[in-house]
Amino acid sequence: MTKPRISDDPLFSLLRTGQISQFNALIASGSTCDLTGCDFSRTDLRGLVADGLDFSDCYFRMADLRGVDFRNAILEGSSFADANLSGTYFPKELSAEEINMALAHGTRVRCS
Repeated sequence: MTKPRISDDPLFSLLRTGQISQFNALIASGSTCDLTGCDFSRTDLRGLVADGLDFSDCYFRMADLRGVDFRNAILEGSSFADANLSGTYFPKELSAEEINMALAHGTRVRCS
């Protein structure tokens, strides 16, 4: 398992500092960034438009993900230990058991 990274990408920085609407606007206008393997621990991501984003191997420990719709995002290998998942949507390929294990024990999710 690789260590989560803090990317120097300006779009990643927007997410880490809570500037979600600016991030959403830049992504909607065609900007791209590599979020795979990033550390989102203790980050407030409420309001994030995650459609089509790749969060493979990301670390969401204690992140606030309330209401985030991950149904069309890639979450393979991500961890959600102690995250706030109230109202969060996940891809249908991700079982409730996988989500519970990731939330309670920090295991990395496997999408089947």
